[in-house]
Amino acid sequence: MAESEPVQVGEKRGCPEDEKDDTPSKKLRVEKDQKNGSPDRHDGDGEGEREGEEEPAGKASDGEEEVETFADMMKHGLTELDVGILKYVSDHEGFSGILKERYSDFVVHEISKQGKILHLDDLTLPPETHYPGLETKTEEKEGRKFIVAYHAAGKKARAAPRKHSWPKNRGSFCHFVLYKENKDTMDAINVLSKFLRLRPNMFSYMGTKDKRAITVQEIAVLKITAERLAHLNKCLINLKLGNFCYKNHPLKLGELQGNHFTVIIRNISGTEDQVLQAMTSLKQTGFINYYGMQRFGTTAVPTQQVGKAILKNNWKEVVDLILKPRPGAEKEFMVRCREEWAKTQDPEAALKKLPNKRCVEGQLLRGLSMYGKKNIVTAFEMLPRNNRLMYIHSYQSVVWNTMVSRRIEAFGLKAVEGDLVLKGTHALSAEEAESCSIHDIVMPLPGFDVIYPTHPGYRELLSADGLDIDNMRHKVRDYSLAGAYRRILIRPTDVSWEVIQYDDPRISLVHSDVEILENKPAPVFNKEGKYRALRMEFSLPPSTYATMAIREVLKLDTSIKKQTQLNTTWFN
Repeated sequence: MAESEPVQVGEKRGCPEDEKDDTPSKKLRVEKDQKNGSPDRHDGDGEGEREGEEEPAGKASDGEEEVETFADMMKHGLTELDVGILKYVSDHEGFSGILKERYSDFVVHEISKQGKILHLDDLTLPPETHYPGLETKTEEKEGRKFIVAYHAAGKKARAAPRKHSWPKNRGSFCHFVLYKENKDTMDAINVLSKFLRLRPNMFSYMGTKDKRAITVQEIAVLKITAERLAHLNKCLINLKLGNFCYKNHPLKLGELQGNHFTVIIRNISGTEDQVLQAMTSLKQTGFINYYGMQRFGTTAVPTQQVGKAILKNNWKEVVDLILKPRPGAEKEFMVRCREEWAKTQDPEAALKKLPNKRCVEGQLLRGLSMYGKKNIVTAFEMLPRNNRLMYIHSYQSVVWNTMVSRRIEAFGLKAVEGDLVLKGTHALSAEEAESCSIHDIVMPLPGFDVIYPTHPGYRELLSADGLDIDNMRHKVRDYSLAGAYRRILIRPTDVSWEVIQYDDPRISLVHSDVEILENKPAPVFNKEGKYRALRMEFSLPPSTYATMAIREVLKLDTSIKKQTQLNTTWFN
């Protein structure tokens, strides 16, 4: 989708340790009901478009002109039909609207494991932080008790407070709220790491969040003072830190209770009655818990195809899918690299065409150059593990989406004999199905440690792809799929909505945490405004996709390919 806001990416010039942020890697997170070996990509529309990539393929170098427009490039992208997203829950009439026209149209607030919606609303330091290196002890003199304050490291602590020993009575981890705009979680952490001269793995968090959004989440860092973190607010752009406190533990992936979303759908065509029907259905019944389009990449070669080839042990096809020439716009250097590979099959020659070797293609070529074309499995391990797993999880997700669509087509929105439930993880008898709701039903991601519904489908689908459902263990342990269970339907909580009208399509329609902190006025809506938008709020559990909830409301394809077409029409 076309950007409609100027973007500054992370830090101001002139700040100490100011460097361009290109640090690699992301972490995967595990879905709440997942078994080992099947991590989910992120905690649901809370992450970014690319997962685990050191550098996205074909990323432009500074000053290089676009070969084609983004809309031209996305002509070769995926649609929902390509990844098994076919059905809807309700029969209300859909209407058109534009999703994420501006990144500020999509706001995500993390929900802590205690159920609190997190906000950035306090920039002050914890009281004891004002006195670095200070510790206290209670002493008794002449029958009276006194609190004595002293520096743990004496004069050295006062002279160089950054180097003082960590007070024993202070938690080892500084927890803080990270507010970010138009930046994914790992990119933000990489920026903080560079300023603080830390390794990124010193930070912990509960889930990754979308790039093209305003997001608020909790982060923890080991033995860095709130004072040092707060100082960064003077240097950072599109990032802000606050709500500091010290605790004795880091954060763990998946610990969150979910995410609260505030979403603006611009230029809607729906009547008040259509909006009412759609939002009432979302609140009362929910939406199909499909894996969203972010799971499958945006290039002409879908990630699930690579995943299927890995599972089939067809390593020559894996290399071919990643390196072969492909339709759609790419940077000229990437086109030359692919052409060189197709012509010579020489990894060193193809690698020389790439100015940046950290992209997936560059890392694979480097591996082939080091280990030879007869050792593709080893060469492939040059890619970060998260990247490699992303491919096979993408295939699992397509299978899950497809099987859920077929199940709903065959049996509708009621529990039937043969369905699976999480409680006891078993297939329902006809009698048990009578007392179950569709909201109780789960479907498995394929793997060696799950059971399947007794109604047919999984075996046939995997067999058509050349895979044996009874043998999902792989020669390479990393690629052995344990499998997992995922609910068919999700019913959002805290659902509210309003139709708003406005005149200027360039203004933000959400009052952000930072704007509130800075006492900036809230958006003003004009009841007679030229444009109409739907503002909706709802909360979702981890590993679910807000875009799939929005899809149910609009009855529109949420793929970038389709949304780009809508945006292009809207702006032209």
